Amino acid sequence: MTSSLYTHMQAAVDIVNTGPHPTNKIAATITGQGFALSRVNHWPAAITAAIGTNTKIGNSSGTIHAETACILSAPKTENTSLFVTDPPCPNCMKNIAEAGIVKLYIDHKGFDKDWARRRGDSFESMSMRIAEKAGIDVHIIHRKEERFEIISRHAPGYKPPVENPPEIRQYPPPESSPFEGGDMEGGASNAFKALIAKAYEQMNEEPFAIAIAHDHGGQTFSILVKPHPTIGYTYETMDKPPNKYSFLMEPLNRLLMIAARHGLKINPGHLYSSRTPTARELVNMLGAGLNQIQIGNTNDSRDKFGPKALKQLRDAKILK
Repeated sequence: MTSSLYTHMQAAVDIVNTGPHPTNKIAATITGQGFALSRVNHWPAAITAAIGTNTKIGNSSGTIHAETACILSAPKTENTSLFVTDPPCPNCMKNIAEAGIVKLYIDHKGFDKDWARRRGDSFESMSMRIAEKAGIDVHIIHRKEERFEIISRHAPGYKPPVENPPEIRQYPPPESSPFEGGDMEGGASNAFKALIAKAYEQMNEEPFAIAIAHDHGGQTFSILVKPHPTIGYTYETMDKPPNKYSFLMEPLNRLLMIAARHGLKINPGHLYSSRTPTARELVNMLGAGLNQIQIGNTNDSRDKFGPKALKQLRDAKILK
C-alpha cells in the first residue's frame, strides 16, 4: 500500500507540465475504490474557445483548479485520497472537505513553487485549519526517498460538525417522467417546479440551490443545499478569515461537491439557484460539464461579480 502512495503522486507529477496555464502548473490525482484519475489546472474548453485565457470571469480566473477538476471527474469522492503537486488554496481545501476526501498528500517540492511562495501564509493560516476542522489527514510526500510525513492527523473517532446538512432524497419518477421537457428552452418539468416551490417555503428566504441527479445505477435523487460554514465549522465557531478567502461554502458550489461526494450526476436542465451564483461557482459549474441553470432572482447575488460573470458567459453563448 505504501508504494502505491508514491505511484499516485508520481502520476500527478508526470502530467503537471502538460497543464495549459503558463505559470500555475498544478496537477492532482484522486484515488478511491476501483479507480484513480489525474487532472491538471485548466480552462474549460468553452471558455478557451469563446472568451480566451487572458480574461477574468467576473472576479474569478477562468480555470478549474486541479484538485476541483479531480473531484468533478471522479465517480464518487467520499472516503477517497487526493495527491497534489502543490499545497491547496483555501477554496480547494473547502471543496476537498465538502467532497468527503479524508486523506491529502502533497509533494514536498510544491512548497518551493510559485503559489506557495506567494500565498504560503494562506495555506498555513487557512487551508490547514480547514483540513484540521474537517478531519482530513495531511501528509507531505518525498518521492525519491519514498517516505512521507504526517503534518495533520485527526483524532480517532472524530466526526466534524456539519452546519445545515444537505437534503438528499430519493426521487422516483412519476408516470410522467420528470425529465421530459427538461431543457431550458422548454422549461423544467412540473415535478421539478414543485420541488423548487417547496424549497422556497422551507428555506425561509435563505439562498439555496437544488438539482435532480442520478446515481450510477440510474436511481434518481433530489439534492437541496444552502450556504454553510465549511465542514467542521459552525456559524458560532467560524473564524474571521485572515485573508481574501472565506470559510463559507456558497450553495451552487456546495451542491457540485455534494453530488460528487455521493456519486451523483446532475441532470442538465434540472439545476436551480435562487440567486445569481458567484463567478467562481459559475466557472466550477462549467468544469462539471453543466451549461444550463435556472436562476430565481438574477438581481440578487453575493456580490457584483456574479451578475458580471453571468452576463459574460451568456453573451459568449457558453451558458444558457
